[in-house]
Amino acid sequence: MPNEGSYEVALERSNRIRTDLPEHPERYTMLTGDRPTGRLHLGHYFGTLQSRVELQNMGVHTNVLIADYQVITDRDTTEHIRDNVYNMVMDYLACGLDPDKTMIYTHSSVPAANQLMLPFLSLVSEAELSRNPTVKAEMEASGHELTGLLLTYPVHQACDILFCKGNVVPVGRDQLPHIELTRTIARKFNKRYCKDTKPVFPMVNALLSDTPLLPGLDGRKMSKSYGNAISISMTPEETAERIKKSQTDGERMITFDPENRPGVSGLLSTAAICTGRSEVEIAEEIGMSGAGALKKYVTEAVNNRFAEIRERRHVYENDLDYVKDVLAEGNRRANEIAEATLAEVCEAMGMTY
Repeated sequence: MPNEGSYEVALERSNRIRTDLPEHPERYTMLTGDRPTGRLHLGHYFGTLQSRVELQNMGVHTNVLIADYQVITDRDTTEHIRDNVYNMVMDYLACGLDPDKTMIYTHSSVPAANQLMLPFLSLVSEAELSRNPTVKAEMEASGHELTGLLLTYPVHQACDILFCKGNVVPVGRDQLPHIELTRTIARKFNKRYCKDTKPVFPMVNALLSDTPLLPGLDGRKMSKSYGNAISISMTPEETAERIKKSQTDGERMITFDPENRPGVSGLLSTAAICTGRSEVEIAEEIGMSGAGALKKYVTEAVNNRFAEIRERRHVYENDLDYVKDVLAEGNRRANEIAEATLAEVCEAMGMTY
C-alpha cells in the first residue's frame, strides 16, 4: 500500500479532483502565486497562468498571491519589487485573470495571514523543516546560507494556503513536500484545538500539473537569469531579437533531439506549444531550410499566439491607476478573509482577538 504522503497517493487524489471539478467547481478554493522577481515569461503562461484562468472560468474560488515577502528568502535586495508587482498584475489581467472572480493580493499587505506563522510554527519540528527537499534545493541554487526565513518558507506557504481555507493548490511534483507539510499543520491544529468543535482548516490537496515544463530557447530550464526566456510583455520586435540571438548549432538539417541538439530543440518546443503542433512535425516541415527558417517560424508562432494578450497588456500599461485599484481591492478582500480566519484560530486556541 502506498505511503499516505507518496506521489502515487497525491496523484490519485489529484485525478479525482480533476474529474469532480467540472461538476462541482464551487467545492474548491484554489491558492497559487508567484514571487515578483521579474517579468513573467512563456514558461509561466503555459505552466500555470493558462490553467489558473481555466479554473477561474470554471467557477473555482480562485486566489492568486504575489509573494513579495518571499523575495528575500534568497535575495539581498528588494530593488524593483514594486515595479515587478505592478507588472505582474498587468500580466495576470492580460492573460485573462478577472479581478471580479479572482482575488489578487500581496503578502506584505495581509498581516493577519502572516500572523498565522506563530501558531503554525508550534506545530512543526526542526527536523520536519530541515528535511524539506525544496528548501535544500533553493538554498543550494541561491548560494546563500540557510536563513530562518528560508527554513520556515514551507510554513509561510501553509499560511498562504490556509488563511483563505484553500483546499487545492496547483503544483508540480517537486512541490509536494510543501503540500504535505500544509496538510500536517492543518491536521495537527484541528486535532489539538478543535476537539469539540468544527475543524478550522480543510485538508489540502495538490492539483498536479500534467503540462510538461517548457524549456528555454537554449534547451536549458527557462530562466530570466539565463537570458533564454521570452517575456509575456515583450514587443514583437523584442521577441524577434531574442529568438534571433539564440544559439543553435552548425547542422543545417532541423531535427528534434533535446539531448544532442538542445538549442534547436528548445526553439522547436517553443513553436510547438504556441501552435499546438508537435516538435517532430515542425522539424520535418523546415527540414534543410536551416536555423534561419526555424527562428523565423518560432518568431511568427510566438507573436501570433500572444498578439491579443500583448494588446490587452498595452492597455493596462497605460492605466496604472486601474492596476493599483485591482491590487488594492484584492488586498482589501484578502485582509477581510485573513482577519476572519485569525479570529477563528484565536477562538479555537482560547485567546482574545
